[in-house]
Amino acid sequence: MLESTADDEARMDEALALAARGRGATSPNPMVGAVITNGGVTQGRGYHARAGAPHAEVVALEEAGESARGGRLYCTLEPCCHTGRTGPCATRVVEAGLREVFVAVEDPNPRVNGAGLAYLRDHGVTVSVGLRRAAASRLNEGFFTVQRRGRPFVTMKAAISRDGCIAAAPGQRTALTGPASATHAHGVRATVDAIAVGSETVRVDDPLLTARGVARVRPLVRVLFDTRMRTSPTARIFGTLDEGPVIVMTTEASVRAWPRRAAALEASGARLEVLPARDPALALSRLVAHEVCDLLVEGGAVLQRAMWDAGVVDRVRLYIAPMTLGAGAVPWMTAGGFSMADHGGESRKLGDDVLWEADVQRVD
Repeated sequence: MLESTADDEARMDEALALAARGRGATSPNPMVGAVITNGGVTQGRGYHARAGAPHAEVVALEEAGESARGGRLYCTLEPCCHTGRTGPCATRVVEAGLREVFVAVEDPNPRVNGAGLAYLRDHGVTVSVGLRRAAASRLNEGFFTVQRRGRPFVTMKAAISRDGCIAAAPGQRTALTGPASATHAHGVRATVDAIAVGSETVRVDDPLLTARGVARVRPLVRVLFDTRMRTSPTARIFGTLDEGPVIVMTTEASVRAWPRRAAALEASGARLEVLPARDPALALSRLVAHEVCDLLVEGGAVLQRAMWDAGVVDRVRLYIAPMTLGAGAVPWMTAGGFSMADHGGESRKLGDDVLWEADVQRVD
């Protein structure tokens, strides 16, 4: 075990910053950063740029060359010890002659999960684990959730009025938040793997569900939860298939009841995921096969309440507009399902709006 110093912490912070450069591009792989030093001097840096590309450790080792021998590696995630799209990094670390390795957090992937650390130690490398563990875990919360829970990390997002409503009346599209919130929301869309909405949102808003005004590296998966097969095959979203696939989550009973609607959706380009019954947890697990590690659930209230009741929500993000909609308005989940006061959270101004976020834990 190595004793960390302020310099070690700074090096790991640099590795974390490098890892974050892969945000929105590495799924289903994790974001990883690596820094190699020797004699207190940085010899190599690297990060995982996209799935299938060289891993962070390999990029750093190639930059360092022979200067890595006898040096120290700072890596945000346990080096892998198996062959996937690329070869095992732990082997490369040993072959390069590194003598010390700082790892922020263990890899929860069952194919690794401590085996990479054991390989390094068995080959004479001194290994320390846990430096900046919390930051490294949060960086890869999507990947970790898939590995540990078999589903994507779920963020529930809503724009609400000051009195907790999402629309002025049922079925009425209501603009609430301002341009600063819109810019932030599209920035988030640029980095997540998928967006989900319910059929009522598609029917009322006819959204594109694309990331606008920002650059994306990977296709954006759009998920429509529709157990009544109400989505129109002429919905605008089917004109955006070049942005990414559209998946319709439905049930076997729905397909039996409305086979023509199902066929029309498939003809429009939808991919149907047919479940045996309404089950948010099962639906989310199906998304893993589509390389979805983090999912943004944008609406509407019925879908979000179902996700909340199923205990599969990991974070809540609210854009709160400085207006009151009053009687007759459509309430969000604040009507008996969710209370901001129960979860603490953090808030900040976005123009005239307030952005509030909290990591939530359900205690049954």
